[in-house]
Amino acid sequence: MKDKAFKFNKDTDDLFGAILNLKTTKEAEAFFRDLCTVEELKDMSDRWQIVRLLQKGLTYRDIAEQLKVSTTTVNRVAFWFNNGMGGYDKALSQTNNIHHSNPPVRKGLR
Repeated sequence: MKDKAFKFNKDTDDLFGAILNLKTTKEAEAFFRDLCTVEELKDMSDRWQIVRLLQKGLTYRDIAEQLKVSTTTVNRVAFWFNNGMGGYDKALSQTNNIHHSNPPVRKGLR
């Protein structure tokens, strides 16, 4: 399922270009703190941690308990992790979280 209401465009390309030009974690922290609300930053951070834990094979319930988020949130992230455009997999592989000999384990609710 692709989100038909959203289209990438020159404005999103400009935003992504600005992000790609940041050189350090501190630069990224300053940029995202200026760009986002605290709640948006927390939500994005939670989503990334959900992806990392899904890749490790944790159950949705275990992830929800560990991160103090709902299983609905975990399920939403898992949907895009499993059916998205491959962005999560690319980011994971580029941060050395995927060993190419061991593909990610994807599990549902237990």
